[in-house]
This record gives sequence, C-alpha cells and structure tokens, in this order.
Amino acid sequence: MDKNSEKRLNRLKRHKRIRLHLTGTPESPRLVVFRSLNNIYGQIIDDTNGKTIVSASSNDKDLRDGLKGKKKVEISAMVGEALAKKAVEKGIKKIVFDRAGYKYHGRVKSFAESCRKAGLEF
Repeated sequence: MDKNSEKRLNRLKRHKRIRLHLTGTPESPRLVVFRSLNNIYGQIIDDTNGKTIVSASSNDKDLRDGLKGKKKVEISAMVGEALAKKAVEKGIKKIVFDRAGYKYHGRVKSFAESCRKAGLEF
C-alpha cells in the first residue's frame, strides 16, 4: 500500500470514530467540511431527516470568479463565509462542526474560523 492511500484510509477511520459522537439535529445541524486537492466543500446537514440544508464550495459559480489568484487558505475562508451567510439567511445559528477526520489546521481551520466570524456558533 502506498503512502497516499494509507493516509486516506487513516483519515476515513478518524472520520468514522468522530461520527460516532456527532449528529446533526434540526436545532443544531452538522457542518461537514470536505477538502480535496484543489477545492473545498462545506455542507450543513440535518441527520434526523437526512437532508442537506445549505452547501457551498469553491466550485460554485457565484464564488469561482472572485477566487482566481488566491491561495487555498484564503479560498477556504471565503467559502466558509459564503456558507455561513447562506445558513444565517435560512435561520441557522448554532451548528455542530464535523472536520471529517482532517486535522484542525490550515484550510479546515480557516474555513471554521470564517464561519464563526460570519455568525455561526459551534
């Protein structure tokens, strides 16, 4: 097994372990962050109904034009802010943060901090 697939499997194990303790309810849904090599995605999910309430990513048409020439950490902060604004418009203030097995560092950290600044409470 090569190094990258081993890293991915370890992240998935961490994610399963974390998910045992985190669930999103209608009162405080779960904010999940997914980080690929080039993009970042965020979803706010109500686990009791199994529905995605709000989502944002660096691939969204309304965000894509303003992201050119920026670094990945800056892009993730902008995506987090956009997601938080959409959530506040829908009446969501309090959430549970699910880092999906990623370290709370770099892009994940800037995503979470920008969500807090835009009005979400973890």
